[in-house]
Amino acid sequence: MSVPSVSRRSALAAGLTGAAALAARPARADHHEGEEGKADAKSGRLNQSVCAWCFKGMSLEELSVLAVDLGLVGIDLMGPGEQFETLKKHGLVCTMTKSHKLTDGLCEPKFHDECLTALEASIKATAAEGWKNVITFSGNARGIDPNVGLDNCAKALEQIVPLAEKHGVVIQMELLNSKVNHPDYMCDTSAWGVKLVDKVASDNFKLLYDIYHMQIMEGDIIRTIKDHKEAFGHYHTAGNPGRNELDGAQELQYRPIAEAIADTGYEGYFAHEFIPKNDPVKGLTDAVKLCTV
Repeated sequence: MSVPSVSRRSALAAGLTGAAALAARPARADHHEGEEGKADAKSGRLNQSVCAWCFKGMSLEELSVLAVDLGLVGIDLMGPGEQFETLKKHGLVCTMTKSHKLTDGLCEPKFHDECLTALEASIKATAAEGWKNVITFSGNARGIDPNVGLDNCAKALEQIVPLAEKHGVVIQMELLNSKVNHPDYMCDTSAWGVKLVDKVASDNFKLLYDIYHMQIMEGDIIRTIKDHKEAFGHYHTAGNPGRNELDGAQELQYRPIAEAIADTGYEGYFAHEFIPKNDPVKGLTDAVKLCTV
């Protein structure tokens, strides 16, 4: 009696480990799931990835299996060592490498040495794999004037950007909301971030435009993306309010947003960073389908 094939994401939904899921599924996926067919990010114009920290119920092995099955190119916010090795085993890349603390960032000089040391290590580790991006943060203001903080960030970046240029790595400062999730974070509007990009004036420093965070702070997502496309080197997704699935329970229209990003000729990574409230496999599958444009 033959055993029916099991898809990777069906296996994951049933609670199998990544290795078991791989063993349970044929090498080639010719199946379809639902009327809309199998999710395959590679059939679209965006290089989609996913942030592992949001999927705490899955091991990195399991998430890597699912990522491959959905046509994702990699996983965001990973670090050198075991995490890098797991991604490489599955033919994935780290689409954004971790570096220093979020709250203790470049806007305050007393944290510069610590941040620059972390950035240097991450740049070298990322370049050694032939990968592209390293994250950085402005950090919290702690009473520092925004213009002074911008100058402080620029001074720090002037010390590390040459290393990024040498290694072909892009340092990406994340835009975060200071209204709900990260009180006092300095780089909390696209206007401030774009000023910093202009001041640093290097193709190896750009902004991580987090759509969820910027919807909270300023809205006008598609216009901002079109107007400042050269400043944005990476994107994150999540539904608002709640930072959950990209579904009908939230206010952002992700398909036209994804289309607008693709229409700019963007060639970087588009990473899903939502925290699933329901079945994580279905949530990520639906997000991939929605953003495959």
